[in-house]
Formats: sequence, structure tokens, C-alpha cells
Amino acid sequence: MNFHFTEEQQAFSDVIRRFAQRELADGALERAHSQDYPWEIAAKLAHQGLLGITIKEEDGGIGGTLMDAVIAIQELALVCPKSADVVQAGNFGAIRTFAEYASPELKERFLPDLIAGKSLLALGMSEPGAGSAVTELKTSAVEDGDHFIINGSKVFSTHSPHANTFLIYVRFGPGLNGIGSVIIERGTPGFDIGQPSPFMSGEEWCQLYFTDCRIPKANVLLGPGGFKKQISGFNVERIGNSSRSLALGRHAFNVAREHCLTREQFGRKLCEFQGLQWKFAEMAVKLESAQLLLYRAAVNADGGLPSAYETSVAKFACNMAGWEVSNEALQAMGGYGYSSEALVEYCVKRIRGWMIAGGSIEVLKNRIAEDVFDRRFDQRPPKVEGVKHA
Repeated sequence: MNFHFTEEQQAFSDVIRRFAQRELADGALERAHSQDYPWEIAAKLAHQGLLGITIKEEDGGIGGTLMDAVIAIQELALVCPKSADVVQAGNFGAIRTFAEYASPELKERFLPDLIAGKSLLALGMSEPGAGSAVTELKTSAVEDGDHFIINGSKVFSTHSPHANTFLIYVRFGPGLNGIGSVIIERGTPGFDIGQPSPFMSGEEWCQLYFTDCRIPKANVLLGPGGFKKQISGFNVERIGNSSRSLALGRHAFNVAREHCLTREQFGRKLCEFQGLQWKFAEMAVKLESAQLLLYRAAVNADGGLPSAYETSVAKFACNMAGWEVSNEALQAMGGYGYSSEALVEYCVKRIRGWMIAGGSIEVLKNRIAEDVFDRRFDQRPPKVEGVKHA
């Protein structure tokens, strides 16, 4: 069992590190706090071949592995955390599900601009009444000749203020088998995008409204019965979430480490105080442990879709490690860490959101427990015979 990068992976990592330091270091702080999507950075990343890493060559991608994309996120985040978000959008989540299941026509229409960093695909999954219980979604798709009529709404959609294409979970019929997904473009009649609302991190989202929104049948990504495929594709998003959580935790760790090596109090460097030494020792163990679980999930996917169990374990570990490490890094830096003049507070707020997005840590623990006990645990209350609910 080898815990080191291959020669090719190490070379890839080195190239990205040099690129990030050369092209992304300047302006990283301003970029992180900007509400705008960094389109110019997306173009640079695309030119460097860092968008579409996980997409097959025949579909216009690089044909790399999930591990390649993980390495890219890690190296970029250590220099410019916001740029890691662009790599996430160009390799994981919605784009990966799209590339896996879209028809040749849909791929031809949308993938070239997505991989070139000229377009952005957002996911519409959560609804006002369906968050973790996503199977309770109500946004409907009703057949009407050669079209479907979409009605409903979505909330908390990442990139929704800037995206021009949306992958929307819909209900074609009742039950789990009635759930699928469609592609809807910004500007389609009946599709309205609400005013931006900020998360705690400063990132913004818009509520999406569909009122008799008419789309062609060709825009169906996965029809009835496609829910399980969508969720298997969603496991890839969790790899990206895990990568960024861990990478931003390490970014905060590195900044705080340098601070403690140079900052003096009571006539001594901060790193000479045992209380801080123990903090950093514990942080290092958390980062290294979570790193191995992330690599396992990425490598075992072998270019395909990763294991639900391994991605749940990795996301839980990386979310917790990233959050605890960044929070301790902020504490170690005191007022400097809490200031928006350093990226540490940004890392703390971003990672906190990822503990909810992509499957909350509580949902992940439920999923992990199912593997532990080799049985499924339904979170809904048991049905009582003869009792009707209002």
C-alpha cells in the first residue's frame, strides 16, 4: 500500500502549484470577498486544462481521474481559495452528473462552453419544503406534447446569481421513481430568478421560480426512475466538497503556522508556548487523517462514480477536520485571524457552509450507520394502520 503520489501525480501537483503562485496569488484576498464570479480566472484555469479534468476526452474533457481533480483543488486552494471553487464547478457536482448522463445532443450544446470556462451550470435541488428530505420535492414536470411544463421553486442553489444553465430536480410522477431532472436555461419564459440573498460566508444564492415554464423534451437529463442515478452522480460532488473543506482547513493551518513562527508575545515566539504546540499537533493529525480518507474515496472510484459509503466517510471527516482546524487557526491568530484582512476567517465561514451543503454531517452519519449495521434506517415516522394524516 503506497501513500505517496505517483511520479505523474507529483509532477501534476508541482505544475499547478507554480501556476497558482504565478497567476493567482495576486488578488486572492479581493477575489475571495468579491460577489462576482471570477470569469477571468475560469478562462485561465480552462486554458491550463483544469476544467473538465473528470470528463471523458470524447466529450471534450481531459479524461483524467477524480484524484487528478482533487490534487488540482488542493494546490489552488493553498494559494487562492476562490479559484478552487471554479475547479469544483468545472469538475464535480452538477457538471459531472450532466456529463455522465446527458444525451449526445445536450452534451454538444452545453459542455464546450462549460469546459472553456465561458458558462456555468448550477444545481436546483433543495426546495422550501425539501432539504435533506430531497425525495419530498414538489417541483413538477408535466408532459405536454413535445414539451414538459415545469412548476415549482428551488432554494440555496450555488452559483445561481451567475449561472446561465440549471440542472433542476423535478417530479414527473409520484414516489421515488417519479423523480428525475431537466436542463433549463436562464431566460426561458416562465423561469424567474429572485434577488440575491447572502449566506454567512458572503456567497450569494437566488430563489428559482418556475411558472408554467415550457421546455422541450430534449432538455430532459434523466426521466422517471432517474433519481438513484442522480444521487450516485451526487457522490462526486461530495468528493469536491471534501477536497475544498480540507484544502481550506490546510490553508488556514499554514497561515496560522507562519503567524506563530513570527509573532512574539511576552518576549517569546508564539510557537514556543506549549498550549499552541499542542493545538497545531492536533490540527496536523486531523488534516492527515482526513486526507487519507479523501484519497481512498477518490482512488477507489477508478475514474467512475465513487462509493456512497466512502464518500460519506470522507466528507464527514474532511468537513469536521477543515472546520475544527480553521477555527483553531483563527483562535491561534487572535484578532488577525478574525480580521477580514486575512483569509482565515473566510476559510472558517466557507467550510461551515459545506458542513450543510452536499449532505449535512448528520445525514452523512445516518448513511454511514446504515453500512455499519448493514440495514437501511428510514428517518420518517412509521405508518400506523388505520390512521389518516391531514
